[in-house]
Amino acid sequence: MTVLVINAGSSSLKYQLVNPTTGESNASGLVERIGEETAMLKHEHEGEEYRLERHIEDHEVALKLVLDMFNKYGPVLKEASIEAVGHRVVQGGKYFDGPALVTDEVSERIRTLIPLAPLHNGGNLKGIEVARELLPEVPHVVVFDTAFFQRLPAEASTYALKKEVAEKYGIYRYGAHGTSHLYVSKQVAELTGKTDLKQIVMHLGNGASVSAVKNGRALDTSMGLTPLEGLVMGTRTGDIDPAAVFHLQRNAGMDVEEVDHLFNKESGLKGLSGFNDMRTVRELADKGDEDARLALDVALHRLQKYVGAYTAVLGGLDAITFTAGIGENDSDLRRELCERLAYTGIELDLEKNEVRSKQARCISTPNSKVQVWVVPTNEELEIARQAMTLV
Repeated sequence: MTVLVINAGSSSLKYQLVNPTTGESNASGLVERIGEETAMLKHEHEGEEYRLERHIEDHEVALKLVLDMFNKYGPVLKEASIEAVGHRVVQGGKYFDGPALVTDEVSERIRTLIPLAPLHNGGNLKGIEVARELLPEVPHVVVFDTAFFQRLPAEASTYALKKEVAEKYGIYRYGAHGTSHLYVSKQVAELTGKTDLKQIVMHLGNGASVSAVKNGRALDTSMGLTPLEGLVMGTRTGDIDPAAVFHLQRNAGMDVEEVDHLFNKESGLKGLSGFNDMRTVRELADKGDEDARLALDVALHRLQKYVGAYTAVLGGLDAITFTAGIGENDSDLRRELCERLAYTGIELDLEKNEVRSKQARCISTPNSKVQVWVVPTNEELEIARQAMTLV
């Protein structure tokens, strides 16, 4: 029994064939630069990697080539007992608090939400439409990044904006990375054997977010109406005074598109240091680059603030968990943040913190008042499991 998980972006298509019971990945791959002069398709199965470089016109051609890869290099999909196709969609708005069986009505609702996630929902929807045409005999299920945060308390999801304007244009805190936060928080609950757990989950990658989860329910999250709000990210500002927009429009002559590009593409670590890759920033900081060191300190300060705020929201703290590319691999960032949080009673096991592993692990000492975990995220497995709840 398997689920084919598809994550279609504006110019990319990631996929994975997953056994939702065992968590085993039978095959996976990525198509990049769809629509450009030369695209790349990478397919992995049984430890072997197969590549194809050519012009790929659109998502329909991309998915057809992916199906060819399965037939040519395995596993053959007709023999893989596919029970469902699971799709990732970033923005579900106020309409979806869990997975949904794809129908024409659901697709149309996803389309109406494109203005809330213009860089994501359009590509997600295109992938759904193409997959339904090419794989019509299998049920399709959509899983929303925002679903885990759809039930945030009203006091957390509501902005102090004129009520009529917020309602008309759907301006609320929707969050993002919800599928990852849900998967990781459930893993920590299972690993600790606690259901009444107060935990903070940090999804730290080029895009980054943090959530406060109590007894399995999200009480708050750092990303807001869009993924721009919250932590310092690779190229995004994170939290910034909204009046900075007015200031730049009035004094720098920037229009809306220029400010949007500045805040989303030219800021964050890149804006402060010139580089958006945390590894490069770390190397420069270690060599004495003051801009790189400041970039790290600004990012750490923002994380420290959110941990303090969310500890208050939770009414205490049992566990902090790091996940995603930076969270799982940057031992220096974990150490520096835990040093800043020593007042909470955190004691980091420095040797365990340095271990590189794809396994979930506790990296705090037995005497630590707050457990510290590293849990590799697996959004594809979470999507596959949610898809199976409907089919």
